[in-house]
Amino acid sequence: MSLYTQVIKFKTKFPLTIGWRTSSHSRLIEKYLEDDEKVIYAFTAQKNDNPFDIITSCIVALTNKRILIGQKRLLFGHFITTITPDMYNDLKVKMGLLWGKIYIDTIKEMVILSNISRGALIEIENEITTYMLREKKNFFAKKTE
Repeated sequence: MSLYTQVIKFKTKFPLTIGWRTSSHSRLIEKYLEDDEKVIYAFTAQKNDNPFDIITSCIVALTNKRILIGQKRLLFGHFITTITPDMYNDLKVKMGLLWGKIYIDTIKEMVILSNISRGALIEIENEITTYMLREKKNFFAKKTE
């Protein structure tokens, strides 16, 4: 299943999540995927902490190697954030009246994903936490060999 198809499936399941230009964001992330990298889970969100800023839409893709957050800018340029298992610290979920937020704490920064449908928060938390726990074990097992 393609990245874009996974995002559309997510948006169909959780239509209150705010996400724009998913096709452009998906194509951007696909450019950064390595040949042997596969997308496991994907969703859309806003990469900010402001509930009124609905312009900074992005796609979050969990792959078999890392988490990629891609944001194609409207006129020119783009942003890509990569979180590898060794950089991941913790995840926090905050549920509000209409939407929720996911805080991904890494060694270098706090990544804030907002305007996510309340119903999607549990699914996203389970996917990211399960993925990171498994990959951290694999990463550190390979490092000690």
